[in-house]
Amino acid sequence: MKIWRNGLLVEASGAIDATDRGVLLGDGLFETLAFVDGVAMRFTKHLARFERGASVLGIPVPAASEEMLSGIAAVADAEGITEGAVRMTLLRGSGPRGVLPPDTPAPTLLISVLAGAVGHGAPLSAVLSEVTCRNERSPLSQIKSTNYLDAVLARREAAAAGADDAIMLNTKGLVAEASAANVFCRFGDALVTPPLTDGALPGIMRQCVIYHEGAVERSLSPDELLKADEIFLTSSLSIRAVIQLDGKRIGDGTAGTVATRLADMPRCAQ
Repeated sequence: MKIWRNGLLVEASGAIDATDRGVLLGDGLFETLAFVDGVAMRFTKHLARFERGASVLGIPVPAASEEMLSGIAAVADAEGITEGAVRMTLLRGSGPRGVLPPDTPAPTLLISVLAGAVGHGAPLSAVLSEVTCRNERSPLSQIKSTNYLDAVLARREAAAAGADDAIMLNTKGLVAEASAANVFCRFGDALVTPPLTDGALPGIMRQCVIYHEGAVERSLSPDELLKADEIFLTSSLSIRAVIQLDGKRIGDGTAGTVATRLADMPRCAQ
């Protein structure tokens, strides 16, 4: 498998230095975006979030947008992929032993493309996570850090319960987001999503749904979520209805009207 590393196509195996702080400490961030018909969907929005996250961590991005787009195209061409997921990963690079990063990092920028269907995600079941939570007070809740262990724990909890995903609460017990997606719910004609201040990641698809559907950002309790007429999860790769939560049927137990109508949105350029 070929990936792009700091301007060159290389084999994925052995592409990362074992002393990179991204490996040792999870000192990095990533971005995932849809790739449809050879086009990186919403690249400008994703790059803006990527650069904001890099600024929070103090890691310079060692490539301009044009070079990154060329890297995506080069990997997709090398792998023969026309539809799937692009992942851009930025690691701080090697440094002295300890937590404090070096004053002048030598970052590693990786781009990979994996084949797969975009959009039309199947309905799923979910649980409310009890083993971990989102820290809404941490700046890391607003970026896609490579340290995704809270999400890993939540997803394992869901799998152990026979569910497809987990919805995480924040430190106040309010709904934040799913393991790798934002949460929306419908009460009658009102569409609601948790605010960023409650620990929700500023998702690109979340932003698009709020803009196009006029969704309201407000806090949600778990009890309120369980009473929703419809729940769906949004990511750059899919919009999926939640038809069961903690064993309780949501709405009529089928993919809701909004989720069905928006199913193709991840395939759109804007």
